[in-house]
Amino acid sequence: MKSEVQSYDIAVIGGGVNGTGIAADAAGRGLSVFLCEQNDFASGTSSTSSKLIHGGLRYLEHYEFRLVKEALAEREVLLKKAPHLVSPLKFTLPHRPHLRPAWMIRSGLFLYDHLSRRNSLPRARKVRFGEDSPLHANMKVGFEYYDCWVDDSRLVVTNALDAERHGATIKVQTECVSARFDEVSDSWQLTMREGASQRQFEIRAKHIVNASGPWLNQFLEHAFDGFKVPRRIRLIKGSHIIVPRTLSTDGAYILQNEDKRIVFVLPYLDDFTIIGTTDKEYFGSPEDVSIEDWEVEYLLNIYNQHFDKALGKQSIVSTYSGIRPLCDDESDDPSAITRDYTLELHERSKHSVVLSIYGGKITTYRKLAEAAMRTLQPYLPGKTMAWTKDSPLPGADVFGQSLNDIKTRIAKAVPWLDHLRLERFSKSYGLLCLGFLETASKPQDLGEDFGSGLTRAEVDYLIEKEWARCAEDILWRRSKLGLRLTDEQVQHLQSYVSDKVSKMEKPNGPDLSLVSNT
Repeated sequence: MKSEVQSYDIAVIGGGVNGTGIAADAAGRGLSVFLCEQNDFASGTSSTSSKLIHGGLRYLEHYEFRLVKEALAEREVLLKKAPHLVSPLKFTLPHRPHLRPAWMIRSGLFLYDHLSRRNSLPRARKVRFGEDSPLHANMKVGFEYYDCWVDDSRLVVTNALDAERHGATIKVQTECVSARFDEVSDSWQLTMREGASQRQFEIRAKHIVNASGPWLNQFLEHAFDGFKVPRRIRLIKGSHIIVPRTLSTDGAYILQNEDKRIVFVLPYLDDFTIIGTTDKEYFGSPEDVSIEDWEVEYLLNIYNQHFDKALGKQSIVSTYSGIRPLCDDESDDPSAITRDYTLELHERSKHSVVLSIYGGKITTYRKLAEAAMRTLQPYLPGKTMAWTKDSPLPGADVFGQSLNDIKTRIAKAVPWLDHLRLERFSKSYGLLCLGFLETASKPQDLGEDFGSGLTRAEVDYLIEKEWARCAEDILWRRSKLGLRLTDEQVQHLQSYVSDKVSKMEKPNGPDLSLVSNT
């Protein structure tokens, strides 16, 4: 007996912030959605950002007023949708007169404060640096303004959870290897391959959303037969270094450089500082990206030009690099290439299309998803309504909820929880952490501690509910504890995860040998 191929309204290829955002939006409109990610959620571009929700102050110099206005408005929305993942962050901009005159900075910050009609963050202001300033003594004045911090990879996972709770089918470690249009059913027949077993299965979908980021054109060329790539992508590499916490403040710095670029110095996980990013066109394979020596020197030099206590290479505890797949606007300067998004529609029939997502930034992922759904609307059954603007993401249960409210709720439900875990859980999971905490009556009930407070209960939750499949998924994208565990602890955790995953995993779909071709 042959198994029936599962059919969906939309198949989303790619589990970054754009893919998961579109999947959540579509599923919440009552559409049947399938989402696959060839690796882990946020394992590409979405986890290698500067971890900011921001309007893009420097984009004003490139006259991208629409993008900045939209991003500033979204900053307000995300503060209310995900208070456990997005929080205000104060930035200090030291003034270097030979790089940008004060009037230009004041004008830019005035626009930044007023492009959005609703702005809950403090206004920008001029500041003078005293003797206690960590900056060089010749830097006397600067400016302060506010943007927001985000846990980028958890934002992606949380959108996947949002899609699932609205009925979407979610698959990780699953690659779409081919897409063939079936004239009889007037839909796409997609072949999926599971990474670990290499087992294949098929689904059908009326529409395909290609949100595969740096692999976008590669997917179009390899999965489709004779598909002409509509736009050229430029891959821009950005690298960051992580050092032990260098500044006593919880605020961030934005540093100007001679090449007119800017570099952020950002507080990270209480004990660390992120310095980045670089901007360089990249021509290699996205999966092979890594930091280069010149990038390390570049970031350290800019930092040391500003701060009294110099850093050397020996201070670096970790690095990360990522690729931003930007739509080619023929700009000579990588930092000037637009961060705006472009949606490219390929109509295969009157009822079936392929939508490719070019560019975009994490701050505007929700607006991008709405734009994608507007583009697909003429091809969808019935009229669907936008809904995500006023809906909290999983981890919060009320739009506009505060982080303090979430902390209070957790502390009341789990009174034995220590301060460090309360802080980490509330800022990573929000109220979702109650799913693995409320059944325990004391810390020992959470099971084995794999290191730095990462217990078996939390690990089991991440495997069973958040699609974690290896220690890296848990340590670097879901818990951010990768900087704290020893090599031996990581190996032990990996052994536990591998054993649990092998016992619980079930086939993702019907075997191709059982699938009808009609």
